[in-house]
Amino acid sequence: MTQSATAQGTSSAPAARTSTDRTPDRLTTSDGKISVAQSVVQKIAGRSCREVSGVHAMGTSSTRTFGAIRERIPGSAGPNIAQGVGVEVGETQAAIDLDIVVEYGVSIADLGRSIQRNVKQQVELMTGLEVVEVNVNVDDVYVSGDDEEATSRVS
Repeated sequence: MTQSATAQGTSSAPAARTSTDRTPDRLTTSDGKISVAQSVVQKIAGRSCREVSGVHAMGTSSTRTFGAIRERIPGSAGPNIAQGVGVEVGETQAAIDLDIVVEYGVSIADLGRSIQRNVKQQVELMTGLEVVEVNVNVDDVYVSGDDEEATSRVS
């Protein structure tokens, strides 16, 4: 008991803990402030999520349908890399929401953790923002035979 009473009575212990808990703000320098737009974080997160094996597509069913129509329009910019990505960006932190379609047979729990780890690392590395959360919402499971069945029903 005397050891804990001595540690609590020391005034330097809380000060040391407080100074080590603080991380320097990487986006504020002596030359000025660096700000990162939401669209930048969306693109980085979307690309990082798609890099993980087992992710078939991104977005809810309505956004995937709209994206497929948009891609077929001549002169369009192609697929939207930020599709299925929602972000909230503050001055030093970001929160990310991802809507994905997984491939059949993939462990959703393992895939989710891999996505969270990869997205967090890439966004923090590239932007200097602290990613406080990465939420992964699995909206559908892709089964390779789904495409052929849809066409055979229509015939």
